[in-house]
Amino acid sequence: MDSSKINGKTKPHNNLDRLNSSIDQLDVYPKRIICLTEETTETLYLLGEDSRIVGVSGYTVRPKEARSKPRVSGFTHANLEKIERLKPDIVLAFSDLQADITRDLIKKGLTLLTFNQRSINGIFEMIQTLGNLVGKEKKARKLVNQIFVGLADIQASARSFPRRPRVFFEEWENPLISGIQWVEELVELAGGVPIFPELSQKQLGKDRIVDPKKVISRDPEVIIASWCGVKVNKSKIGGRPGWSKLSAIRQGHIYEIKSAFILQPGPAALIEGVRQLHAILAKVVGIKVSTKLKSEELADPLIT
Repeated sequence: MDSSKINGKTKPHNNLDRLNSSIDQLDVYPKRIICLTEETTETLYLLGEDSRIVGVSGYTVRPKEARSKPRVSGFTHANLEKIERLKPDIVLAFSDLQADITRDLIKKGLTLLTFNQRSINGIFEMIQTLGNLVGKEKKARKLVNQIFVGLADIQASARSFPRRPRVFFEEWENPLISGIQWVEELVELAGGVPIFPELSQKQLGKDRIVDPKKVISRDPEVIIASWCGVKVNKSKIGGRPGWSKLSAIRQGHIYEIKSAFILQPGPAALIEGVRQLHAILAKVVGIKVSTKLKSEELADPLIT
């Protein structure tokens, strides 16, 4: 008996039959993605999947093309109604600082993926996971490999330094915060020695608040500041009580790296931020940086 016929009539194919016939062409990946932080936006652009992005954070500056995308959020707040209107297949968030946003969006029935990368390896994992999410596993692996090679080149250059200067990297100035893991790892890779290595395993900013007197006791030779969304005031740093005796301040080694290049745990930090770190430290120890390792962005004019 022909199972495709019932009472002499042709039996219609069910949905699964139609699905199986075109499984190779089936696009099962999210087509409409909202990124609440810049690092996932930049990663999708690098993977050539920017057409999937329908909304971004208002703090997004990399790549510049992403600035034309609808802006739906700050870092700790979001326009929930606008996000809903954009009908995303998935919303990408970052860390406990966006927990309230993600809670509210989940209550609205939206699908979310919250990353929490805090290290160089964690950033690589984020890139690969995002590549898998949009069906670009091989391109993500290639991107990770390219970034890894770039980091290896920086590390090899740093091995030529005659010494490794002590570095204080401050993420915020009041209260004074330092020690976020991926930055400390990049400082070390770029040729420096972080003065608060014990802080790198502490995820929350409140657990990485530094007593300014402890900075004095550890006497950094270099101070690198990156105040998220705020221009660094070097005079204010130099004028802190007791800091005039610091080696970094006596030698004029106070530098700024814009937060978009170093405090976003994504490609920018591993490609551009580390180059600026390396250029700063090379200048401090009197080494000329290879042209291929120089910053491609506008950096602190004192670096050049």
